[in-house]
Amino acid sequence: MSEPRVIHTGVDFGEGPRWRDGRLWFSDFHRHAVFSIGAEGGDERNELQLDGEQPSGLGWLPDGTMLVVAMLSRKLLAVSPDGVVNEYADLSDIATANCNDLVVSADGHAYVGNFGFDLDNHAEFAVAYLAHVTPEGEVRRVDHPLAFPNGSVISPDGSTLIVGETFGGRYTAFTLDESGHPVDPRTWASIEGSPDGCCLDADGAIWVSDFVGERFVRLHQDGTISREIPVDGAAVACMLGGADEQTLFGFVSPGSGKDETAGRGLTKIIAVDVDVPRAGLP
Repeated sequence: MSEPRVIHTGVDFGEGPRWRDGRLWFSDFHRHAVFSIGAEGGDERNELQLDGEQPSGLGWLPDGTMLVVAMLSRKLLAVSPDGVVNEYADLSDIATANCNDLVVSADGHAYVGNFGFDLDNHAEFAVAYLAHVTPEGEVRRVDHPLAFPNGSVISPDGSTLIVGETFGGRYTAFTLDESGHPVDPRTWASIEGSPDGCCLDADGAIWVSDFVGERFVRLHQDGTISREIPVDGAAVACMLGGADEQTLFGFVSPGSGKDETAGRGLTKIIAVDVDVPRAGLP
């Protein structure tokens, strides 16, 4: 495994990195846009501007439509391949605070988390529930309480959804039933830290962004950690990609507060070559 190298700077607060079409896509809360860069950075492209909104999780439907989480309005937006933006689903009946990350299955089911409480204004903690949006547009609540559901992955065979709980210090797995709905919740692994964005590799390990712990770690189902990459800031999100899908891209921020990040361009993207390629979704 190589040493981390900085490939891109100038991001305010980056979230939801995804590797697609030879580029790393991500949302930037405070520039109100979705961007993409090449594997070595330096060629940032504005893919979607959403003035007045904070974009977060990203995913794609089977037909190439991009789904974008609109955090503040608690909606899921659909962006056609030619750039037309429409409301795809209203999540406000389920999301009790800002929405955040999501993952989309190979057959078009979307699973969206939310904070559960007003984190920005230091409200009292409350659990949250995932929103399951079917390919037909039905919005269903996943009836299992989660402590700030955040980064999520789907196993390569499409049978299992695994959700990180930032304030729970664990990953919770669900079986996806014949209708794509998450059932049978159980602990997949516990971790000392605050899991944020994540991705899955071909050995079944999850690369975790440990926000408060200021590190990216490779976590296994038995709770062991086989790799640790310390960083000099909050580890916000990560994604495996590159030509062989064996490059870990990590977003490192000075913090999460608007006063720490908005308009400052202080979040950087690092890249680390790893031994095992990406698998599953996202």
